[in-house]
Amino acid sequence: MIISLNGRIGSGKSTIAQMLADKLAWPRYYMGGLRREAAQKRGLTLAEYNRLGETDISTDQEVDLYQKELGRIEDNFIIEGRTSWYFIPHSFKIYLDVSPDEGARRVFGSLQKNDDRNEDRDLLSVRKVKESTEKRLASDSLRYKKYYNIDVNDLRHYDFYLNTTDLTPEQAFQAVYERVKLELDNKKK
Repeated sequence: MIISLNGRIGSGKSTIAQMLADKLAWPRYYMGGLRREAAQKRGLTLAEYNRLGETDISTDQEVDLYQKELGRIEDNFIIEGRTSWYFIPHSFKIYLDVSPDEGARRVFGSLQKNDDRNEDRDLLSVRKVKESTEKRLASDSLRYKKYYNIDVNDLRHYDFYLNTTDLTPEQAFQAVYERVKLELDNKKK
């Protein structure tokens, strides 16, 4: 079984993906990390790289083709990415949601602890993080509509939805894991 995760920025995707990978002893693939690395190699932040992608499909294609190939040749892994559900349609698709304010608070808190995300420039307040997040989501939506004619935030694409706004990471993980376990048990039957 392949589990793909998408959701709003700050919803806990990376945390939950890593917790699932640890619990199931499966590999985890993080598409956002690959995009951040590609941006950094060009001397860009992720926000700048996304803007470049609005006119240059190659910024998305490398990651998209990689995850499509993973879905073809591997099984039993966790993948976290905006388009993973689309390029691996046979995955169990999870969408994590969070309020924009809470998502910005979480990202800001993460940046205060360890600013290695290469997110954007001058993210010195929760307000600045929220503004950057809104621009990033708009860029993502524009690119995926333009290149693939998809809306990655249309909840009809997903098998499981969870709003994590009022949940601790442990509570969110438990809800996701219970649903994943049910899916795994059903596949064994």
